[in-house]
Amino acid sequence: MHIDKEIDTSGLNCPLPILHAKKALSSMESGQTLQVKATDAGSLRDFKAFARQTGNELLDQQTLDSTYIHVLRRR
Repeated sequence: MHIDKEIDTSGLNCPLPILHAKKALSSMESGQTLQVKATDAGSLRDFKAFARQTGNELLDQQTLDSTYIHVLRRR
């Protein structure tokens, strides 16, 4: 999967990973993809809700050890 932009929010707790993702997405063009790395377990639920509320598409979520990786497509 092609990733246009990556951000690392490791060590940050809710709502900071979402706020960083929102800021990153606002500077991207429609259709571009953003990968967010997070360590907050609540981010799995938070990114699902964020995608549903904003219309951005949640393409993938993975858990690697204690890191959660979210991939979003800009609406």
